[in-house]
Amino acid sequence: MKKYDGFADLLNSRSDAHPDAPALLYEQQGRIHTLSYLQLRDAVQASSRRIRSTGCQCIGILCDGTIKCVITIFASVLAGIQTVLLEESASEELLARQLHDTQADTLWGDTELAQELGFRALEELIGNPADGSSFGVSSACSGSQPHAPASGDFPETAGDLLFFTSGTTSRSKAVVLSDRSLTASAYNGSCILPLAEKDRLLCMLPLNHVFGFVCSLLWGLACGASVSLGRGARHYADDPVFFSPTVLSAVPALLAFLLRHNALNAQLRTVLVGAGNCPPSILELARKNGLHVCFGYGMTETSSGIALSIEGDPYALTICPLNEVQIAPDGEILVRSEDCMMKGYYRQPEMTAAVLENGTLHTGDLGRIDENGRLHITGRKKEIIVLSDGTKIFLPEYEAAISQAIGEQDFAVIEQNQQPVLVIHADPASRPVLLQKLKAAMARYPRGQQLHDILFRDAPLPRTSTGKVRRWELQTGGRFQVPFSQMETGHSPTARK
Repeated sequence: MKKYDGFADLLNSRSDAHPDAPALLYEQQGRIHTLSYLQLRDAVQASSRRIRSTGCQCIGILCDGTIKCVITIFASVLAGIQTVLLEESASEELLARQLHDTQADTLWGDTELAQELGFRALEELIGNPADGSSFGVSSACSGSQPHAPASGDFPETAGDLLFFTSGTTSRSKAVVLSDRSLTASAYNGSCILPLAEKDRLLCMLPLNHVFGFVCSLLWGLACGASVSLGRGARHYADDPVFFSPTVLSAVPALLAFLLRHNALNAQLRTVLVGAGNCPPSILELARKNGLHVCFGYGMTETSSGIALSIEGDPYALTICPLNEVQIAPDGEILVRSEDCMMKGYYRQPEMTAAVLENGTLHTGDLGRIDENGRLHITGRKKEIIVLSDGTKIFLPEYEAAISQAIGEQDFAVIEQNQQPVLVIHADPASRPVLLQKLKAAMARYPRGQQLHDILFRDAPLPRTSTGKVRRWELQTGGRFQVPFSQMETGHSPTARK
């Protein structure tokens, strides 16, 4: 398995070795089309030249997961441009802030939105995907056809990639990664869980999240497999059958959805689950469907994968070869990696120094290493809840919003089944009013990030001698009354407003 030295090395090596092998599969007008490794490299090279000619310094890309999006990401980075990967469905307010915070001057993916936000739009670089010539390549590429030599295809200096951590508030930070750290992370996964060139990896995850970018795209390309680009959330239930993958990467919520809707195809043999804790019931159901299920642990700061389970206990993780993992005296997981570590948080040196000390990342997660050298995740040191889709809720800010709505009450937010649950000490007479205030407070959050339940408690919450809530006690067996059912706020989040 080769460790590629960035995107250019990956594209050049794969196109030289197997120019006609299918790299990307995508749907257009109801049919599956294929872009070979040579066509992909040439398309990226042509688009990279056009991007350099625009004089852009920093490009924000709305990651819609299309063939044009993938080519533009590679092309922008290899043009030496700082590239910010953005959530396609994020609000205009959030996008404006993220573009401003990363000093972007250009936006790709929505010309009208770029104009509304006051940014230059990166005009369409790529024509009709069904016609190879529109990618800037010959429409008749084959092994017998001459093609450009690998040397000199791309500039020597690639641009950085900025991924926002998946927080729900201002705590979300722009993490600076490189194409070298990302391909090194793909190598990590390939060493532990290699794919064959005949494998078909289905990409259903958003590319603006590092787990989706590495484990749904780069992992497949680094192994010489083909990557099928899913058609978005509306097609989750039918994309597996449409593309017939042999391998799938999924967050826990997506895997649960596919299993619940009996949407997995007969050819599928391996599922890699990551970006959040996966309940044992989901993993067991996947196994009953004849699937080899692997569980991955990683962070945006480490370009994704830190450790991966490959057999037996799915929560006993083999540490990736390019990473060093130690457990601090207080149980925190510490990670070192010369190849995969972030450069830092963008323009946030103090925040970087708070977690990255002399090349060692303080993850904020708790764990242990067993007698076989396997890593086990036991909890979180930081006050963060990771939802089943990988989104993170920063509890102090979340609780501050609740406190603003209901006043100085005795409460705390805990995690149950990867969902936020409010535990509160309140007398019965005040509860109807509290519920109304909480409904209003939750309307500001997307449905998946709203309180799942409210657990009323007769006694005050347990606290330390300094007055802090002993959240771990509530998490592991506090005595509650019967929980209220999930609140209905009537809030239906829109893609952008």
